[in-house]
Amino acid sequence: MTVSAGKSVAADDTTRRAEVLEIAASLIATSGLRTSMHDIAGAAGIQTGSLYHHFDSKEALLVELLRGYHTDLDRLAERTLATLDDPAARPGFARIAALGGEIAHCAVTHRAAIQISMYETPSSNPELIEWTQRRPAAILEAMYQTLRAARWAGYLKPDIDLRVLADRICQTMLRTGLDVMRHNAATEQIATLSCRIILEGLATDRPSDTELDSSAAFRAADAAITGWTEDDEPENDKVARIRAVARKEFGRRGYEGTTVRDIAAAAGIGHGTVFRLIGSKDELLASVVNSFGEKVEAGSRQVLRTDSTALEKLDALSWLNINALDRFGDEFRIQLAWMRQIPPDAPNPSVDFPVRLKQTRSLLAKEIKAGAIKVDDVPTEMLARCVIGLQWIPENILREVGARAALVHVRDTLLRGVVAGSIAS
Repeated sequence: MTVSAGKSVAADDTTRRAEVLEIAASLIATSGLRTSMHDIAGAAGIQTGSLYHHFDSKEALLVELLRGYHTDLDRLAERTLATLDDPAARPGFARIAALGGEIAHCAVTHRAAIQISMYETPSSNPELIEWTQRRPAAILEAMYQTLRAARWAGYLKPDIDLRVLADRICQTMLRTGLDVMRHNAATEQIATLSCRIILEGLATDRPSDTELDSSAAFRAADAAITGWTEDDEPENDKVARIRAVARKEFGRRGYEGTTVRDIAAAAGIGHGTVFRLIGSKDELLASVVNSFGEKVEAGSRQVLRTDSTALEKLDALSWLNINALDRFGDEFRIQLAWMRQIPPDAPNPSVDFPVRLKQTRSLLAKEIKAGAIKVDDVPTEMLARCVIGLQWIPENILREVGARAALVHVRDTLLRGVVAGSIAS
């Protein structure tokens, strides 16, 4: 074989490898980690053995997807930091939203990596574990420095924690890679709208914490939260033990990455006992999250029945969400399985997203008509999806600042905005 022929074969092999990786990314983005090497080979039109010519193992393939995702984010961060001192680029909304949009586009491009990063990997491969747990530190720093420049220019309020705000914006943009949040809207539209809400707020007026705390909706949410208990069953009950272990395993590994054998082993019992006492994996999942869903939905109904304004109800629902995440973190992480284009085979027994979407659209339409919401130039469906996403605080921020501070942050980044007073008015 000539040198030129050898180069041509190598180039073809590289091209084919990239094509296979793209096919794998598409499958994992919609079906999660249950996607097998056999599934990928079939979609690529090759034998499974040929797939191993390109990737030694499924773990190697997943590492490659994660590496590409972080490489693109790091390149974006490097470009951003290199242009921060450009006098032609005026710091403010346009610059923050532009960076947010680029992060969102990266998330959509690397939807599979977003899926892989949701849970702990069931693999013991140290390289995969390291990549799965990696935080996008460079892009967080780039967003932080962009926000600093905006505050120096007088665009942002001086009392806002910019590290927390940068994390909030970046994670919101990365969640754009989850199709249920983006739906049929263009990535750029969702990113710009989310940045607009975070920075400028929904409310025409800026409600104070005192005003929001005293609303009937907030008092109803607080009463519901006070009545929550984590488990009503006796601690020595074997069924309760199985559920407790399943809750941890599903929350840690995800629905698809956890087997009944995993749960039985962690609980120290035979897997046949799990089937006898609870049933199938789907039934076990339902038994774990039904109580969580009932608590949250009951609290939501109490909030929605009050005579508070729609904005006050949105605020109270955010407080419910924060406390649900604080007390039932495992159950909340389980819900992430349904934030994909194609959910797992098991139905979601806890959260009725279409119902929540309809309620939110109704609340927003009422306040827009009353002039209480200033974001009135976008489709209500798109606005509702963004609002639902922003009512949840990222778990790491909640753990860092605590429930009350998290609520104030959500109020700032959903209702009031974080821009300086003269700009906001």
